[in-house]
Amino acid sequence: MNQHLKQLIDLSKVDIEIDAFEPQIEEANYKYEAALAQKQSIDSDIENLTKEIKEEEVKKHKNELHLHELSQKLQDNSRKSSEIKTEREMKSLQLEEEIAKEQVTFANEEIARLEKIIESKKEQVEAAKTSLKDIASNLETVKSEVDEKLKVITKARQEVFVKKEKLLATMNQKGLAFYQKIRRWAKNSTVVAVEDHACMGCHMMIGDKIYADIVKAEEITTCPHCGRILHVEASED
Repeated sequence: MNQHLKQLIDLSKVDIEIDAFEPQIEEANYKYEAALAQKQSIDSDIENLTKEIKEEEVKKHKNELHLHELSQKLQDNSRKSSEIKTEREMKSLQLEEEIAKEQVTFANEEIARLEKIIESKKEQVEAAKTSLKDIASNLETVKSEVDEKLKVITKARQEVFVKKEKLLATMNQKGLAFYQKIRRWAKNSTVVAVEDHACMGCHMMIGDKIYADIVKAEEITTCPHCGRILHVEASED
């Protein structure tokens, strides 16, 4: 086999090894990122609930102030009743009292409703804080596991990078440039095998003459259809 072709085949295998580390890293990080996202989601929920509680408390306070004003008004009307001199004044005062009492009832009901909402949201906050505490504890464990996995992956990847550097140092620069040009679009299918007279990159059939050249492996041969570098495995006739 042509030495330059062998080097390109070896380089393509090394590049495939290197690229295979990325999904391993993503998989290792996924569990931690999922736990972190869950923590951030709960943090956001607590923040929103706390804001909503404050808003409900403001509404409750306004109703309490209004209730105080109404109570004061009813007391004032009670004092005024002894000073009434005409029936018209009495009817006017009674109407004011009826309206004030209706408003008192509504204010009391509204305060009770708001108190239930506030209590419910406070319970949700406490439940979220409990979950957050558990997640925070688990997050440290997950982070430790992920760091350990990444350490192993990084070590293995570094060994492959060293192997690639040694290979690159022995390669013909013209052949390397040719390989890199194809790799920009073909990625890990830059160098592919021919099986059953077909390119395993584009799966198009290869003519007999070109196939014979590929089998001889005296020169670097590319697929006439897609331009990938071709070779045959040792078991290929």
